[in-house]
Amino acid sequence: MAPRTFAPLCSISLLVGVFVFVSADQRIIPAQSGQRNVTLPCRAPDNNVIIIVEWSRADLGEKYVLLFRDKRLNPEQQHPSFKNRVDLQDRQMKDGDVSLILKDVTVNDTGTYECRVVQRGAKRRKRAILDDKPISIIYLHVDPPGQTGGDTEDGSVGLIVGLSVSAVLLVAAVVGFLIYRKHKQPHSRDSYQPPAELQPV
Repeated sequence: MAPRTFAPLCSISLLVGVFVFVSADQRIIPAQSGQRNVTLPCRAPDNNVIIIVEWSRADLGEKYVLLFRDKRLNPEQQHPSFKNRVDLQDRQMKDGDVSLILKDVTVNDTGTYECRVVQRGAKRRKRAILDDKPISIIYLHVDPPGQTGGDTEDGSVGLIVGLSVSAVLLVAAVVGFLIYRKHKQPHSRDSYQPPAELQPV
């Protein structure tokens, strides 16, 4: 009986591990409409000099949330809704910090933000490439006035943990049901009793 349960239990562990890994790849930041500032964190992976920083949102088309190039902000390619409302947390980008500061938050700021950088020595054209893999993906959820999300230590952990636990429980329930069905069938065959007239005396 033990060999039958080992593989499904391994599958549960594997599914749980994969889900936790995927959920850690993105970050959820809650905010309140009317909030003065919210920070979207992003850090470049090494110590090379950063020459371009892009913050983008897929639903904005080719316009940027923020584009920092040639040691200055580039407002010409910025989406109008973010003009004079965004800045880098540290324009010196010490230790690769290219976090975004978003000011005067509104419900329309809800969305998925992607952070990309171009560093000196990288084999790329000078113009930033939108389809490069982002180094940070952040979902900003802005509550309307008067509504608040759960209070957590950094404003994001509670929601991520809640979603993770719900999904893990769902996966465990489905896999548990499949295990139950698989074991029920051979068990019912083993416990089958022939009619009384066919049983040996």
